[in-house]
Amino acid sequence: MKGQDIVLVKILTIFTTLDLSNNFFQGDIPIVIGHLQSLIGLNLSHNHFTGSIPLTLGDLTNLEWLDLSSNKLSGVIPRKLGDLTFLGYLNLSKNQLIGQIPQDKQLSTFSSDSFRGNPCLCGTPLPTACPWDAQPPPPSSSPSFNHEVHESWLKQKVVWIGYASGVVIGISTAFIAFETGRPKWLARGVSMLERKATEWKEKPKWMANQLHGH
Repeated sequence: MKGQDIVLVKILTIFTTLDLSNNFFQGDIPIVIGHLQSLIGLNLSHNHFTGSIPLTLGDLTNLEWLDLSSNKLSGVIPRKLGDLTFLGYLNLSKNQLIGQIPQDKQLSTFSSDSFRGNPCLCGTPLPTACPWDAQPPPPSSSPSFNHEVHESWLKQKVVWIGYASGVVIGISTAFIAFETGRPKWLARGVSMLERKATEWKEKPKWMANQLHGH
């Protein structure tokens, strides 16, 4: 009862339980058990039951403990078991159940001990994560991040285009001013820059000749 071995010296009429554990029962769990609405405890552990957990067990609204451990039950855990609001003890360990453990209502209150020994079960509270669980995308792939990167790149592109355009216009204006001599202040400035550039270019040669003369 509730995972503990208890010797009952007489039948407790206040409890309605069904204990068929430690036998050699085979085949599916009879769905008719779901019609026993007054059941408070059900223990079918340590048998050879196969097939899936009957959905009708979710109709046992008075059930306080359910032990189906150490059988050969397969399939998924019915979400309907989460509707058993009085269920305080659940043991589905050592079966062949598969899929993700439902986190609906009452089922989310049980520890991993209730589900151990089912190699193909996954999800909370077991440490094995389900392989189909989607991982959150990295920040770099989020739409907002991509939009910000694109906007930043576009701004930089506009700035460089502006710089390049300014350089081209400046060179063109200086060339026209130098060729036409107008306006005079700009032409004089261009001529001065050209003269300074020539002097700077000739300076290394002059220094080399001086050193060679010495």
